[in-house]
Amino acid sequence: MVQKYEVSLLIIRVVLGITFLVHGIAKLQMGLGNVAGWFESIGIMSFLGYVVAYIELLGGIALIIGIGTRIVSALIAFVMIGAIFTSKLSIGFIGAEAAGYELDVALLAMAAVLVISGSKLLSLDQKLQGGTGGQV
Repeated sequence: MVQKYEVSLLIIRVVLGITFLVHGIAKLQMGLGNVAGWFESIGIMSFLGYVVAYIELLGGIALIIGIGTRIVSALIAFVMIGAIFTSKLSIGFIGAEAAGYELDVALLAMAAVLVISGSKLLSLDQKLQGGTGGQV
């Protein structure tokens, strides 16, 4: 029997995955060179723009299908911490002219929950391990 918390973790995993997949696609559409240039303009090594874009894109897909959930969520948590401290902290929690870091904190919290608990319900990880998708 599937527990309520397992369904909750599934919802968090899929919503976080979709969110980061969309952000990764947006970075690809902007052009990775432009993303790298923006990173450089705020004092971050430009190659990290590529790294972040691929974590968002591939990490989003991985979360949606449920593969490597804890590892991918940890990477996303690091991306969110980086975003908060490099570009959002000075704007404030709720920015006046631009978005603050409130969404970043919420996404960080979602990623932290998945790092701690995992999410195996309807996941490729569970299928590869030969489980039914119930126990975490």
